[in-house]
Amino acid sequence: MLHPDWRSLRRLLVMRLDNIGDMVMLTPALRALRQALPEVDLTLLASPAGHQLAPLLPWVNQVMPLRSLWQDASGALAFDPEREQELIKKLRQDRFDATLIFTSFSQSPYPPAYVAYLAGIPLRLGQSKEFGGRVLSDWVKPPPDDSHQVDRNLHLLQAIGIAPLGRHLELAIPAVIQTAADRCLHQAGVSSHQPFILLAPGASCAARCYDPERYREVARLLATHTNLPIVVVGSEREGELVAPILALQQEGYPIASLVGQTSVPELAAVIRRASLVIGNNSGPMHLADAFRRPLVILFSGTDRVSQWRPRNAPTILLQRSVSCSPCYGFRCPYNLECLDIAPAEVVQGCLDLLQTTLGARPAVQLTI
Repeated sequence: MLHPDWRSLRRLLVMRLDNIGDMVMLTPALRALRQALPEVDLTLLASPAGHQLAPLLPWVNQVMPLRSLWQDASGALAFDPEREQELIKKLRQDRFDATLIFTSFSQSPYPPAYVAYLAGIPLRLGQSKEFGGRVLSDWVKPPPDDSHQVDRNLHLLQAIGIAPLGRHLELAIPAVIQTAADRCLHQAGVSSHQPFILLAPGASCAARCYDPERYREVARLLATHTNLPIVVVGSEREGELVAPILALQQEGYPIASLVGQTSVPELAAVIRRASLVIGNNSGPMHLADAFRRPLVILFSGTDRVSQWRPRNAPTILLQRSVSCSPCYGFRCPYNLECLDIAPAEVVQGCLDLLQTTLGARPAVQLTI
């Protein structure tokens, strides 16, 4: 049963202004919301990165992109009070009945809740350990900090009587997007129906990235010990990360590049086809988890594993224990000892997963 104040909503604003992976981990909450409120008009307020997932979220009526002041970790947004006034004006014009504010354990719901208050949104639900007066109309005490983000999101909904419909991640790939992704694979020389390994060496910050030269060795060993093509993905700005890996093409290794060639929805559709995904604690990890693709993850010490780890897909998670973890840093002041993992160990994990998931299929020959 819904809390009485939340039963008659017509227009609902959901706020989650984070990276792609955070948006993927919001999908169990969006699914539960749509089941509980089938007639509500649901708007998702997302970061520019998160907004890119809009075509894959069938529970949402519209997605509104926002680069918000309260999420500006880089300090790149200029001082501009009029910009914030325009946001309040826009939200007021949309006449929302309520807003749900989803945050990680380290974020405060109070700045977006105060914006919603000024915009005249009467119901404002968020969770925080700190007292914030009546900025939130409904204040929820959060679960322990080490809780998984999916569980934290669902904890917020349970406070107003909305039960989860499972805790698994979910994305819906429209046929037109899958067709476009398959075309990208074909143009790179890979059939969408053949087994292949996907390598995603990037992440949202340098402190989460395994060494590119070691990734190169991982790719070389995998190409040597299997006959699977290796598809490298990433954005154009990740050129320095992918360059050592792509250089293997000149040596005759079966490396295919989709770097800078896919949208985020198309990337998700490519990942959906992969036999194995290798990467860091990053968006592709969560996309692969949503499709239960086998994962080998180099998980740096920036964050707690318990909060973000894959829970749906077969996963081998590699990390070294260090005293400075979790540091929550963007750059490591040391030598990324938390990712001091030999390429041979990464490759062995990959081969173990491939043997388990692909078995004796003739397209794969494991010789290590």
